[in-house]
Amino acid sequence: MTVTRELVLAGGQGRSRRPFLARGLLAALLWGLVSTPCVVTAQPSAPTPAPRPAPASVPAAVSAGARTTGPVSAPAGPPSSSGPTSTQGIQRHRVTGMVLSVDAPRRTLLVSHDAIEGVMDAMTMAFEASEPGELAGLTPGMAVTFTLVMAKGGARAEAITVVPYDSVELDPMVARRLALLEALTGTPRPAPLAVGDVVPDVTLTDQTGTPVSLSTLRGQVVVMNFVYTSCALTQFCFRVTNHFAIVARRFEERLGRDLTMVTVTFDPARDTVDVLRSYASQWHADARTWKFLTGSADDIRRVCDMFGVTFFPDEGLMNHSLRTVVIDRTGTLAGKIEGNEYSATQLGDLVADVLTTPR
Repeated sequence: MTVTRELVLAGGQGRSRRPFLARGLLAALLWGLVSTPCVVTAQPSAPTPAPRPAPASVPAAVSAGARTTGPVSAPAGPPSSSGPTSTQGIQRHRVTGMVLSVDAPRRTLLVSHDAIEGVMDAMTMAFEASEPGELAGLTPGMAVTFTLVMAKGGARAEAITVVPYDSVELDPMVARRLALLEALTGTPRPAPLAVGDVVPDVTLTDQTGTPVSLSTLRGQVVVMNFVYTSCALTQFCFRVTNHFAIVARRFEERLGRDLTMVTVTFDPARDTVDVLRSYASQWHADARTWKFLTGSADDIRRVCDMFGVTFFPDEGLMNHSLRTVVIDRTGTLAGKIEGNEYSATQLGDLVADVLTTPR
């Protein structure tokens, strides 16, 4: 109450304000002397934070506009105090795709690969294998997966693994079991052609009733698949035929000039010339550039055996395997695709590589 009263009184009396201020300052000084130690010890300054290691340098292929959100495996071991070690900045990405060609002397493989998250879109690219042995057994048309190791000095493919076709659907699985049973009963089929083998000649009949021999197609690249028109599962015969329709549009200017498409039925009893003509019209196929072929049971069996196509009648339908092949201008088997899990783009990339690579 005393202080309040003095403050109020001091509001209009200049002489009484000075004694009040003096007494207040003196009280503040005395309170500071009582509450503060006389000896002042210098406090140590806060430690200066150690500099953080600079972020690992991004490989040129990634830093050129690509995102870097893909899976990255951090190198083991603590960073050096002087900055990133030689093991820093390494990125590892899983890659899946189709082999288009293999260059063993240069230790590279050309792959039509799916998008690599954070690195690049789906495209065709050559990769250097980490070891020459990584390329052993690889042929065009194979599905592969590998680890792309990217570092400041470049990139390489390691742990290259062939992905076997293993459908969970009925037709190919049953076909495989029946093929095994056929082999066990003593009636095995001849070994199919391997990539690099010359394709023997065979004559079948197209959707116009015209005989077509493979030998007459020499000088052109031939892409061939196998279907039957009554196939009830759209993910098989319909899918691979649809891939052909997409490839036909992609190479429209080259069809009939240096590329011919061939679809062979393995159900010749029902897929007659008239049936194939109707089926071909559904795909807007020009008989001069996309030939749907049928023939005798023996000739069909022969051409299917050449490429490893198995098929068996089953209650009015067919259990069958799936093959798509590419034959180069010399009549040599240049690529072989198993199954239906490839894309039309990958098939087109394989065709493009065979068209543009001297053989």
